[in-house]
Amino acid sequence: MDGERIAECRCGRARALCRGEPVRISVCHCLACQRRTGSAFGAQARFPAEQVEISGDLSIFVREADSGTFVRYLFCSSCGSTIAYAVETQPDLIAIPMGAFADPDFPAPSFSVYEQRMHNWTAVLGPDVKHED
Repeated sequence: MDGERIAECRCGRARALCRGEPVRISVCHCLACQRRTGSAFGAQARFPAEQVEISGDLSIFVREADSGTFVRYLFCSSCGSTIAYAVETQPDLIAIPMGAFADPDFPAPSFSVYEQRMHNWTAVLGPDVKHED
């Protein structure tokens, strides 16, 4: 295992301790991610579930995705920041919003998804980024 990273909410009452390296780092331009983040896209790192410990006073929100599967969001009950989420079709992975790590040296995304909903002024740069729909 290559070390640990800690993701926290804005108030510090919810956290995710992530061990090892993420298996996928991506940006998502879907409308749900735009609404969740209040930004033009979401950026997240997915880790094997067994490498993530989530703690704090958390609330849960479940929504149905465009695909018909369900996504379970864990967010801080105090400040409302999303600390993690999981897609029911990928139960062995936990997604952690990249901003929760507050680490400008965090590895860059290698995937960009739902680009058909991407804002026309947005550009995801990098020679290794794979663009998926």
